[in-house]
Amino acid sequence: MTKVAPIDQRKADHIKINLEKDVRSALTTGLENYRFIHEAVPELDLAQVDTSLSLFGKQLNAPILISSMTGGTSEAETINLRLAEAAQEMKIAMGVGSQRAALEHPEQARTFQVRRVAPDILLFANLGAVQLNYGYGIDECRRAVEMIEADALIFHFNPLQEAVQDAGDTNFAGLAKKVEEVCRKLEVPVIAKEVGWGISERSAKLLTDCGVQAIDVAGAGGTSWSQVEMHRAPDEFTRELAATFVGWGIPTADSILNVKRATPEMPIFASGGIKDGLDIAKCIALGATLGGMAGPFLKAAAISTKSAVQRMKLTKRQIEVTMFAAGVEKLEGLEVGKLIERQSTSEKS
Repeated sequence: MTKVAPIDQRKADHIKINLEKDVRSALTTGLENYRFIHEAVPELDLAQVDTSLSLFGKQLNAPILISSMTGGTSEAETINLRLAEAAQEMKIAMGVGSQRAALEHPEQARTFQVRRVAPDILLFANLGAVQLNYGYGIDECRRAVEMIEADALIFHFNPLQEAVQDAGDTNFAGLAKKVEEVCRKLEVPVIAKEVGWGISERSAKLLTDCGVQAIDVAGAGGTSWSQVEMHRAPDEFTRELAATFVGWGIPTADSILNVKRATPEMPIFASGGIKDGLDIAKCIALGATLGGMAGPFLKAAAISTKSAVQRMKLTKRQIEVTMFAAGVEKLEGLEVGKLIERQSTSEKS
């Protein structure tokens, strides 16, 4: 399908807009409605606090995910390599941006190939699920995984973004059956991910039935890709259409609870407006396995690898101090009983 802008130009636009424009959702994450019970007598040594976990056969030092962001341009290659170097040093998980650009333009594969600097990290490949309705199949999925030597494949679901994007791919009919086929045939786990509007109970059940092995809720409260597309819009009609949906979606906190109710044993990745380690700790207490951040890491990596490492170290320390002050030694001790709910999800003023 012919696009108004080439894929590499869209990717460059996305980086620039996310770094320079206000693209926040009008909704909050809902995490502000929860606070931890403070323990004045935690009966812990801070040095004892353990944030490690095992996922998909890899050992992680912290429940932190560098959320899928970019690839397909020279600037994206620099950012991805810096993020991957930092992830290798910190022993945390990382996802790359949509690899469609590299599948259609193999010379761009290098912009996603971070194993050369991060041989040991838990690494996720990434494709748009809707491409299964536009000619993609198991072969393209395998190519995406092999291209970056990934440990799992993320299928991202972005119906609203496609609907407000100029010449977007909007045929999402019958996708579940095709996702199920990939889950059955692909040699690595499949992860389902929204891109910023959250997951309902219905969608969580449907994805579980398809055979996905983790769900990234990517709830509302952070970057709104309708706002990103508003800044990219070629005309006033498309601009106004995209602007309409600044307050759309299911907040991150609600999305975690939706997936937990629908499929209690499913590993949940919490992303969407996560700003620090305290937010990640809240997400884990609500039922998540990992907390994913994009914007804060992107801004740090745009400066240097060292800056990205420092941001990740701070995030890890924030989780550790939260656990310490809540009297929790290991991640499994972070549970909903440690939280107090203050009020219902509200909109930003």
